[in-house]
Amino acid sequence: MKIEILIKTQVLDLYLAGQFQRSYRISTARNGSGQLMNSECTPLGHHYIRAKIGDAAASGSVFVGRRWTGETYHSDLRQRYPQRDWILTRILWLCGREPGLNRLGDVDTMRRYVYIHGAPEDDPIGVPGSRGCIKMRNTDIIELFERVSVGCPVEIRES
Repeated sequence: MKIEILIKTQVLDLYLAGQFQRSYRISTARNGSGQLMNSECTPLGHHYIRAKIGDAAASGSVFVGRRWTGETYHSDLRQRYPQRDWILTRILWLCGREPGLNRLGDVDTMRRYVYIHGAPEDDPIGVPGSRGCIKMRNTDIIELFERVSVGCPVEIRES
């Protein structure tokens, strides 16, 4: 099992037992790729899924600090909380594997709280627009979440 994320084409590819399974449209960082803390960039390199969060949550469940808020996303919430970074439905928390590139110090992917997660249906997918995470449609993150396990390798590259 392996995930490849291609920033240039805004695609996440899933492989199981070395065989291509499916491509998903995604949205990576509007600030492009980069490693530094607080850059709001999507980190490059080799990672793995450190934790899976939200297993039984309903589609559209809102998470803040990796905890369900008790809310389900709807457009009224966006109007009430316009600055909120909408993390919905499921979270696959990434951890870097490469010290100095995406692990430890001021480039640590896990300490930057970079996830693969669901997004509001009205958010554009297929174009950069996140704050560093990899956003997906809620139906897609539910499907991906069910197919991968903790420890699954994730490679993020430009193309």
